[in-house]
Amino acid sequence: MEQGNKLVVFQDKEIRSVWHNEEWWFPVVDVIEVLTESKRPRKYWSDLKKKLTEEGFIQLSDIIGQLKVPASDGKKYKTD
Repeated sequence: MEQGNKLVVFQDKEIRSVWHNEEWWFPVVDVIEVLTESKRPRKYWSDLKKKLTEEGFIQLSDIIGQLKVPASDGKKYKTD
């Protein structure tokens, strides 16, 4: 499969993706924005992580890694 970064369109909204370890990975904030129609998907994700940690999912940050994905300014930033 072709390596690199791609944009996936879902319900007329773009979801960034990156090829990593022979798999396509998607930023959770992009998926949250599409599925919840949240105006602030980063805040939504931050609050959700906090709530999950409070409920005992302490290893959440170990499971979810960060990868550099392209941002609207053309630079790559780490994101969950």
